[in-house]
Amino acid sequence: MRRRRSLSARWRIAAAALLLALCAAVYAWWDFIHWTPPREAYPIQGILVGAEDGAVDFRAYRMVGADFVYLEASRGGSARDRSFARNFAAAGEAHLQIGAVHEFDPCVPAERQAANFVTIVPRDPSLLPPAVSLGRVGDDCPERVSDAAVESELTTFLNQIEGHVGKAALLRISRNFEKRYHLASRLERNLWLVRDRFQPDYAGRPWTLWTANSQLRTEAGSGPVRWVVVQP
Repeated sequence: MRRRRSLSARWRIAAAALLLALCAAVYAWWDFIHWTPPREAYPIQGILVGAEDGAVDFRAYRMVGADFVYLEASRGGSARDRSFARNFAAAGEAHLQIGAVHEFDPCVPAERQAANFVTIVPRDPSLLPPAVSLGRVGDDCPERVSDAAVESELTTFLNQIEGHVGKAALLRISRNFEKRYHLASRLERNLWLVRDRFQPDYAGRPWTLWTANSQLRTEAGSGPVRWVVVQP
């Protein structure tokens, strides 16, 4: 009988410990999805919006603290966000500063990608510097693309879109892309880095923009949004 009671007590203790661990994990997740860096440290904050975000209430995000929005505009040589024009107009009506993002494809020539970007993004001096998203590496291209060719094509692309918008571009560079090509130190552009909750340091030099929470939930929308801050 004593042994049974001892085993029963152990099970109760184990169950209680498991419940506490589960509650702690749930709280940690809830805290994360509602967390943004303190406004005192980062006065300028905003959002990144793309097609996967669906309909966005930009006025609501303005009310919860967004100062700007970057809109995903184009990808590679032909893909475009069909909601870009609508989002562009709505963000302007909400009095948010607007920037455009192009997702660079190492497998596609720079001229085609630049043509795709300048076709959809207006030549507007009020726009924020364009951002070039660098996430895909070229190891799976149909035809092999050397590291030197990736850097050369990216440089050509940057020069062409910068001539269109009249501003130097930002490099929104992922950890995997930087690990593969090590371009952050060779391309003299401001950096936009990505790391949830903790400041990113994988580029080897200071960042200008930081995606601090890729899953932020607020009362401004029913789904998550990518929250971005500016280095003061």
